[in-house]
Amino acid sequence: MRPGDIVIVGAAETEELGVIPDMSELDLRAAAAHAALADAGLSMADVDGITCAAESPIEMAHYLGLTPTWYDGTSVGGCSFLIHVRHAAAAISAGLCETVLVLHGESGRSKVGKGGGFMAKSPSSMQAQFQNLYGLAGPPNMFTLPVKRFLEKSGNTEEQMAAVVAAQSAWSADNPRAFRKGEVSVQDVLDSPIIAYPFHKLECCVVTDGGGALVVTSRRLAESRGVVKPPVYVLGTGEAADAPLVHDLEDATSSKAFRISSELAFREAGLRPSDIDHLMVYDAFAHLPLYALEDLGFVGRGESGAFIAEGRTRPGGELPLNTNGGGLRYTHTGMYGMFAMQEAVRQLRGEAFSQVEGITTSLVQGVGGMFTAAATLIFSNEAP
Repeated sequence: MRPGDIVIVGAAETEELGVIPDMSELDLRAAAAHAALADAGLSMADVDGITCAAESPIEMAHYLGLTPTWYDGTSVGGCSFLIHVRHAAAAISAGLCETVLVLHGESGRSKVGKGGGFMAKSPSSMQAQFQNLYGLAGPPNMFTLPVKRFLEKSGNTEEQMAAVVAAQSAWSADNPRAFRKGEVSVQDVLDSPIIAYPFHKLECCVVTDGGGALVVTSRRLAESRGVVKPPVYVLGTGEAADAPLVHDLEDATSSKAFRISSELAFREAGLRPSDIDHLMVYDAFAHLPLYALEDLGFVGRGESGAFIAEGRTRPGGELPLNTNGGGLRYTHTGMYGMFAMQEAVRQLRGEAFSQVEGITTSLVQGVGGMFTAAATLIFSNEAP
């Protein structure tokens, strides 16, 4: 695949985000699929590929009336949808399909028609045998010791981690679609209740319902079909995996999967961190943007906390980060990666609520599990 050969021509979220008690996960995916196709000016008849995480893509295809010739059900947590875009790009380049629907819908808050999901583990799984029985059964308490070690080893501080939330709240403060509205200060974050030390409530993601979809196709087909919106070009992609258990990570203070996936994406795109205008980092918890800034090479070791605390990722800063407010403020259905990609597409199209002017490149970094999986995508609004 050459940079720019694959494009995103449709992108849409469900009409509502937040609390949607009258829609199942199947409904959310279907609504997002129709909205994304309408955004592209295409129909179901144009689709021959489909992806879905947690639930079967074949069941989703049947529900939508599709008979796909290619499908992908990769389900490795919140970065699954970034991986789906990468796999779809490879499949389209190989001639296995032409137009792919990348789908997400999750009733994370209302639990309507919710399946087992990525976090549900069988009793024979490594997680159930070696973590869950000791009380490590949820993301907040799995990340506590690694984050404490990261802060100690890197020199970043708890106040700087709280600044991640404050900075992102400045982007989403007035956004009517944001689940947590208003701007907060570092002190507001530190004054919120402790959930699992060192995480305060405002340093943990929101829990919402919602969905989103992307339409991925070739540049050639997009040009011949006359799609409605300007295409967003896929310049680089990467994916990687680390240990399935927290205590088996090679280094709890740095994500090997982040480093490898981003290196692959930068190499494929022929770009460096200094070429990126806009950054979306999966942020189920406030430490993830700190890890990403360092592991992806945007700052040096131990410099991420100060970088954010100094306002360099806020509106007007040199590296706009999580401009929808992220999973901490905007929405987080349980698997957030789709919404990070949606914001990247909006920014590159000039359609974002808190629009950054003049950007041409956006990098999306996703994570799955407790640093178990990672994926990186680099987009542009300019053809290479």
